[in-house]
Amino acid sequence: MSAYQIVLDTNIIYSALRSKRGVSYRLLSLLDSSKFEINLSVPLVIEYEDVLKRKIHTLNFNESEIHQYLDYLCLVGNWHEAYFLWRPILKDPEDDMILELAVRANCNYIVTYNKIDFQGVDKFDIKLTTAKEFLQIIEELP
Repeated sequence: MSAYQIVLDTNIIYSALRSKRGVSYRLLSLLDSSKFEINLSVPLVIEYEDVLKRKIHTLNFNESEIHQYLDYLCLVGNWHEAYFLWRPILKDPEDDMILELAVRANCNYIVTYNKIDFQGVDKFDIKLTTAKEFLQIIEELP
């Protein structure tokens, strides 16, 4: 079976860097497991960076370490450019950006803690899941 293709919402990245005890951290620690691949776009990585820098005071990372982590994500992620003109679909333009990337990358899942913000993605044959639910899908949690 090939690896699942996913897009990680910014709240998953933030949660992973906020606590090493949570399921988001566990999910990101499996990036090299070949069970799934993350998909990225330039706007999404810019959003990751913006949110992490704005909330740096809540993280146990300095700015240099955040940049190193983002560099790692950029190294292991699959890069895509998405140019869709059917916006808006979702309430938040930032969420539309994630949906567009997921469609362009032919993703199986969007992993997020804000499922309600992504109502309607099932029209694109994309499933919504939390980090914990995705870990169960890939059989890393009971």
